[in-house]
Amino acid sequence: MAAGADAPPPLTPEEAQGILINLSSVVGTNRWNSSTPVCSWTGIACTRSGSGSSLVVTNITLSNYGISNRSIFASICHIYTLLSLDLSRNSFTDLGDLFSTSSCRMKQGLLSLNLSSNKLSHRLSDLSGFPQLEVLDLSFNLFPSENLSAYLGSFPRLRSLNLSSNKLNGDIPVSMAGSLAELVLSGNHFSGSIPQALFTYGNLTLLDLSQNDLSGAVPDEFKSLPKLQTLLLSGNNLSGKIPLSLNVTTLTRFAANKNFFSGSIPTWITKHVRMLDLSYNNLNGSIPPDFLSHPGLQTVDLTSDMLEGTIPNSLSQSLFRLRLGGNKHGGNIPNSICDGMSLAYLELDNNQLMGNIPSELAKCKHLSLLSLASNQLEGRLPDGISNLEELVVLKLQNNSLNGHIPNTFSASLSTLNLSQNSFTGQIPSRVFELPKLSTLDLHGNNISGGIPISISSSKSLIELNLGYNALTGTIPTMATTLSTSLNLSHNYLSGSIPSNLGYLSELEILDLSYNNLSGEVPSSLGNMQSLTQLVLSYNHLSGSVPRFRQDVEIDIEGNPDLINGTGNNNSTSTTGKKNPHNVVIIIFTIAGALVGLCVLAVIVMMSLSKRIYGVEDEGLSTGESVSQIINGHLITMNSIHTSAIDFMKAMEAVCNHQNIFLKTRFCTYYKAVMPNGSTYSVKKLNSSDKIFQNGNQEKFAREIEVLGKLTNSNVMVSLAYILTVDSAYLIYEHAYKGTVSDLLHGEKSDVIDWPSRYSIALGVSQGLTFLHGCTQPVLLLDLSTRTIHLKSTNEPQIGDIELYKIIDPSRSTGSFSTIAGTVGYIPPEYAYTMRLTMAGNVYSFGVILLELLTGKPSVSGGIELAKWALSLSARPDQREQILDTRVSGTSIAVHSQMLSVLNIALSCVAFSPDARPKMRNVLRMLFNSK
Repeated sequence: MAAGADAPPPLTPEEAQGILINLSSVVGTNRWNSSTPVCSWTGIACTRSGSGSSLVVTNITLSNYGISNRSIFASICHIYTLLSLDLSRNSFTDLGDLFSTSSCRMKQGLLSLNLSSNKLSHRLSDLSGFPQLEVLDLSFNLFPSENLSAYLGSFPRLRSLNLSSNKLNGDIPVSMAGSLAELVLSGNHFSGSIPQALFTYGNLTLLDLSQNDLSGAVPDEFKSLPKLQTLLLSGNNLSGKIPLSLNVTTLTRFAANKNFFSGSIPTWITKHVRMLDLSYNNLNGSIPPDFLSHPGLQTVDLTSDMLEGTIPNSLSQSLFRLRLGGNKHGGNIPNSICDGMSLAYLELDNNQLMGNIPSELAKCKHLSLLSLASNQLEGRLPDGISNLEELVVLKLQNNSLNGHIPNTFSASLSTLNLSQNSFTGQIPSRVFELPKLSTLDLHGNNISGGIPISISSSKSLIELNLGYNALTGTIPTMATTLSTSLNLSHNYLSGSIPSNLGYLSELEILDLSYNNLSGEVPSSLGNMQSLTQLVLSYNHLSGSVPRFRQDVEIDIEGNPDLINGTGNNNSTSTTGKKNPHNVVIIIFTIAGALVGLCVLAVIVMMSLSKRIYGVEDEGLSTGESVSQIINGHLITMNSIHTSAIDFMKAMEAVCNHQNIFLKTRFCTYYKAVMPNGSTYSVKKLNSSDKIFQNGNQEKFAREIEVLGKLTNSNVMVSLAYILTVDSAYLIYEHAYKGTVSDLLHGEKSDVIDWPSRYSIALGVSQGLTFLHGCTQPVLLLDLSTRTIHLKSTNEPQIGDIELYKIIDPSRSTGSFSTIAGTVGYIPPEYAYTMRLTMAGNVYSFGVILLELLTGKPSVSGGIELAKWALSLSARPDQREQILDTRVSGTSIAVHSQMLSVLNIALSCVAFSPDARPKMRNVLRMLFNSK
């Protein structure tokens, strides 16, 4: 605080300590010990006063303390020596009188104020009276729209302003302090063109206008910003050419991806820029010869433009990420591409590259991702590439490569896709010894011989596709880690189906079609609890199909001696009549099982009654007791629910399998009738593999209670929870009318009209936007049409929102990918990033949109819906084939809107996470598509 004649005397540590002790009672923190000096407290910083004789409190940091009580400001306002205040990542909705009263002496000297990631929704114009403020961060709040230019000029010394991720719209503000160096307005709804007046702020070093609704050409005035270092314009509707004046010597990062820029790439743009992203635009022409060679250049992303010509021969020594996929580049891959030896990510997929893969790629010793898929490459795969020690992802599918598959690969390899080539020979047995290999796709080659028995020892394999080859022999014991899909179709495999396939309890898709398999289908396959699709068509199988869950899709066509003797409703093909002998056996089996279940239920309920009340078992030896393993707690304060919910009745319902009405990848739902006759849903979190954090009861309870306070009509929010040592149970209102998957793909489902499908899309989008916009964003581990419940035909609710908070991948014996959602909805980057993201959720939502548009499931015939749609979308005249013609042909208006929504869906399932829009922008685009 600046000294002056009228300045108050310095606040002593003793005075500050008294104020902060009062503050402690409001905050509710036990981190401060009143018997120790205030300057040693967590989040408190002090400096010596001007005279140097004593310490004064200058910084307070209370980030992520869960504070919502605005009375905290009454205490803080008395600390007039304060220079920095950080209250970010809390739950404030109202600032009270902090910004409107003149009695808050703290405001006069404050230099930095951080209120980001709260729930503030008052008008920004309430901010006033901070004459010294230099840094203001109000990002990730709910501030509404207003005329920002009218009040931002009241901060005469402001250097850094961050208003990103709010609800601001209108024009970009231009009435700000001339000292402004950093302006961040991303993630709002600003519209119109970039104003010329913005270029009068000559001190700007950072300008972020990304993820808005800006349009028009970018002013060619960047010579007026001689200090500019970072310029972010991504995710708008900007058009025209890249301004010539962007040749600013200080500019090191320029991102303008996902716009409508056209014309050729300026040759000078990489002369100073180190990080460049111009992907997903309409840039054309060829890449200038010296474009990639400038010293200091680190990353270049030109994915999905309209570029052609050859790839430049000369690359910068410091370039470590080069992305040129989705263009029309031709010619050969330059032999000199690894001369710099810094490349870690090289993506040249979906072009028209020809010739052999250069062996010189082996010089890229730090290569982590190599994607050359969907080109016209031929010849053998150089051994040197397979031996790159840091290689994690290798994608070479859809080329004309031949020869044998190399015997060795990097121990770091996670994804290997060599599908749709002309590889011959056998599958090298050592490939299954790779410790991190999670996805292996060799389908569509000419591979022969047997499947190596070493596959049983694979430690991380979750997806295996060996279809459309010439494999012979029997099916060996498979890796128990397989969880997404196992495809051995269209080969010459013989013998019986191994009963040990039933041990693959997490497997979702099993395709053994078009082989020479014989014998009966093992009954053990019925134990595969996660199975959604079983394809056994065109073999020589006989006997009866074992019983599966009703939601399993089964195809047994082309097996004349195989009958659906169990009456499974979802078989796509059945032959013959039921065997009376089998029926008798089944009846007795079911009767015996029911008796067993009744006995088991009595035992379980006796045990539960002790667990719920923590009663000791008198039959146990001295000192041994049943620990209190249950904690039943009501989250809702609604008297209707609090008086109706009975935890004992909920647990009784869970003990009866006949009450199951839905099973998803991670959860089982039961219907529970309470003593007063009202009905609720009880969800059990399936705790296989010990991945649930139930050991930490307090943490679990805190997370569930926070989620239970959320309020959104499109999100399922729990009313209560019950914890045991083995499992966790959540209780909801029961308004279940099926799932979106049932509506679209159920056996008895009718053709759903477009207004209903659009309402579902809009509702899910609103719910997901809400979850991503929470103070602590809620990410979805498993977002699919199976986890979206329906209250009515057009009222969706997102379920299973708790999984991200309570599943701990680090405690799983498999890889992260083992639990990362449902096949068909998992974004491609999860295979190697091992990290849940908002962009990943957007991808899953894009698949849901495609299901609504096409009427097709997420995976059909072993092909993922997203990949199929993207392949057709490459040509505009083929986009019509993506739409469900039963719906799109009903009217011109419906057809037009479906095409608009299709564009949104395709942007959501873009291969690059950076190219996908934010959910709030997806919601806006859906609204605009009406």
